[in-house]
Amino acid sequence: MPSTKPTHVRYLILLMLFLVTTINYADRATIAIAGSSLQKDLGIDAVTLGYIFSAFGWAYVAGQIPGGWLLDRFGSKKVYALSIFTWSLFTVMQGYVGEFGVSTAIVALFMLRFLVGLAEAPSFPGNARIVAAWFPTAERGTASAIFNSAQYFATVIFAPLMGWIVYTFGWQHVFVVMGGIGIVFSLIWLKLIHSPRQHPMINSAEFQHIADNGGLVDMDQDKGKGQKVDGPKWDYIRQLLTNRMMLGVYLGQYCINGITYFFLTWFPVYLVQERGMTILKAGFIASLPAICGFIGGVLGGIISDYLLRKGHSLTFARKAPIIGGLLLSTTIVACNYVDVEWMVVGFMALAFFGKGVGALGWAVVSDTSPKQIAGLSGGLFNMFGNIASITTPIVIGYIIATTGSFKWALVFVGCNALVAVFSYLVIVGPIKRVVLKEPPVNGPEVTNKLSQAHS
Repeated sequence: MPSTKPTHVRYLILLMLFLVTTINYADRATIAIAGSSLQKDLGIDAVTLGYIFSAFGWAYVAGQIPGGWLLDRFGSKKVYALSIFTWSLFTVMQGYVGEFGVSTAIVALFMLRFLVGLAEAPSFPGNARIVAAWFPTAERGTASAIFNSAQYFATVIFAPLMGWIVYTFGWQHVFVVMGGIGIVFSLIWLKLIHSPRQHPMINSAEFQHIADNGGLVDMDQDKGKGQKVDGPKWDYIRQLLTNRMMLGVYLGQYCINGITYFFLTWFPVYLVQERGMTILKAGFIASLPAICGFIGGVLGGIISDYLLRKGHSLTFARKAPIIGGLLLSTTIVACNYVDVEWMVVGFMALAFFGKGVGALGWAVVSDTSPKQIAGLSGGLFNMFGNIASITTPIVIGYIIATTGSFKWALVFVGCNALVAVFSYLVIVGPIKRVVLKEPPVNGPEVTNKLSQAHS
């Protein structure tokens, strides 16, 4: 690694994170695009569809701590590659549930969505780990915002494509196409992803720049051949769960994801059933707010890192975009008071833009995670945040079934934004890296030896 002009391999790593997160969210959204056609073919009501939407979330939440532990134990590259391949395979299999009877198809679809959620569990903790390893502190907000903004980009690129596939070929084909893309990408991932010290394309100048400015470059270096690696200590979880700052961050992410999962699950159904659009038109219309969300997501990270470089505290630099963006996202409620189609889309776009600006939770995780357990900390954060992937689709399903419209559902989404603002203003406090206390070493063994000596 000659010490010449620095390479920029970290941007290639960021591109890979962006692409894999795009595929990740596209695979999550397949069920939303296919939702109305599924309801018609399988004869299911809104509540049942809500439970099918939520199946992903049950497993995704349950898999966060094990997924984070696996990342810390075995490293990001292999665990993440297996995750990509597995969730893509289960996505393909969803395309064949229509071969069964209606009741069996519903159960099979729920189970496959559950397995997709379980397989995707290491993805975002893996993203946060890789960003923490590859990016200096002052670049981490932008990097985190870019990979997180892929959720909107997925809708921009794939919602029209998936809508066209459903409209032209039927809902089954959307699962096969999207799953196939992921399987191919898992092989590309294995080829291009390495830790900073081991990457064949990096030079010493870039490595030193990352290492000297806050990058955790040796996070996976203890994963070498013949070296014993202890898994993360479970007492670390207790310490995170008793940290007020982290609890506030967890609550905020839960509420932010409540907004996200409305767009990922019920939004296309809202456009079809409440606003009378065809599924083809809904696929294209859904991409417009997503474009605004993508722009907002990238802008939020850029603003945050700009404030940091200008000398503002880490706390102010992260909180200002989060609070401002989430206040803007409450404009989703205004859709209840307009009938003109372009105004509905406009308010949805504004709300999604604000949510994008405010979605800096993963940057906060990279800033606060203890260096010993970056994966486990990200998994715990994502576990609490994605409880919303279970509750939001079900709650909205019951609201629609009870009221017969989406009006109170939009109010529910807006309230999530306000609670997230409260959490960051009142609960979180100063944002700083958590320093863990090491549990006593060999306490029981020492006691046993003393007992034996006394005997």
